[in-house]
Amino acid sequence: MMGKRDYVLVTGGAGFVGSNLADALLRDGHRVIVADNFSREGVRMNAAWLKRRHGERVRIETVDVRDGARIGPLVRESRHVFHLAAQVAVTTSLTDPATDLETNILGTFNVLEAARAMLNPPSVLFTSTNKVYGEMEEVPVALDGDRYVYGDGRRGIGEDARLDFHSPYGCSKGAADQYVHDYARIYGLPTVVFRMSCIYGTRQFGTEDQGWVAHFGRALLRGEPLTIYGDGCQVRDILWIDDLVRAMRLATDRIDTVAGEVFNVGGGHRNAVSVTGVIDRLREITGASVPVTYADWRPGDQKVYVSDTRHAEAVLGWRAETSWQEGLEKLAGWLHEANLDTPAVPRSAVPGPSVAVLAEASAGD
Repeated sequence: MMGKRDYVLVTGGAGFVGSNLADALLRDGHRVIVADNFSREGVRMNAAWLKRRHGERVRIETVDVRDGARIGPLVRESRHVFHLAAQVAVTTSLTDPATDLETNILGTFNVLEAARAMLNPPSVLFTSTNKVYGEMEEVPVALDGDRYVYGDGRRGIGEDARLDFHSPYGCSKGAADQYVHDYARIYGLPTVVFRMSCIYGTRQFGTEDQGWVAHFGRALLRGEPLTIYGDGCQVRDILWIDDLVRAMRLATDRIDTVAGEVFNVGGGHRNAVSVTGVIDRLREITGASVPVTYADWRPGDQKVYVSDTRHAEAVLGWRAETSWQEGLEKLAGWLHEANLDTPAVPRSAVPGPSVAVLAEASAGD
C-alpha cells in the first residue's frame, strides 16, 4: 500500500522543465504529482503526454501556487518538492507586476510555509535565475569580434556575486530566492536554490519572451522573421535540459549534505555562445535563412552571462555533458519531428540524431 509521503511534487510540472523532470522521475519508478495552473499554452498537451506514458503513477493536479490552501496538502504528501512554478518572462512582469509578484513571491512562500509546518519537511529545490544579479555593471565587459566577453578574464559568475534585482521579474524571483535560502538558515528546512542560465531542449516551444533558443529554431523551420533585442553579440551559457534534470536529481539525492546551498547552474564557459552564434548554428543545421531585424535592449539584459559552475561540479559531482553545438542539433531535429507547423525546409535538410516523435508538444518555459 502506498504511503502518504511516497510522492515527488513538481510545481509547474506541465511546463518545459517540469515535464522533462517529471518524465525522468517517473521512468525511474517514482510517483509524481504534477501541479500546474495550466495557464500557459501547450501545458495541457504535456500533461496528457505524461499521463499516456506513465498512467496512474503520475497525478495531474490543477493547482495555482498562489492558493496556499490547495498547494499545502500536496506539499504534505511529498518527500521531495521541486518548485518550478513561476511567472517567467521579464516582459510580462513589466506589464503585469502584480501577478508576477503574487506568483513568484507568494507562491514560493506558500510552498515554504507548508513545508515548515511539517514535523519532517520535504526537501525543496527552487529554480531561480541569473537575473538576480542584475546587469552586473561592475563586471568589466569587452567586445571581442562578434561576442561580448568578461574584460577581466574570469570564467564566469560565481554564487558570491552581488545581488542586484532588476525589473519586476528580477525582484520577484530574487525575493523568492532569498526566502528559500533563508528558510534553510532560520528554520532548518532542507532547501536548495538553483540560479539558472538559459535552458533549452525537447518539449520547449519558446517565444520571444521566454525560451529564445527554441523560438529561434522554430522560426527558422517555419520561415518566419526573427527579431534580436540588442546587438546580437550578447552571450549566454546555454544548458541542455537533460543536464539540468541530472543536476536537480543529484541535489535532491544529496540533500543531507547540500541543504542551504545555492548553485549557479548553466552550460559554463564551454557552452558560452552569442545570440548570433546560436542563429548561425541553427542556420547550418536547418539550411534555412530568414530575415533578422534588431530592436532595443530589454531592461536588465546582461551583455554577457556565463555561470561559473565550479561549485556545482565540486559539491554535486556534476557538469554539463552536452555541448551547445550538439544540443542545437538535437533541438532542431526534435522541433522538426514534433511537426507542429509546416516546416519551411525539406525534411532532409534537418540532420542529426533520431529523436522520439511526440504526439503532442508543449509550450516552453
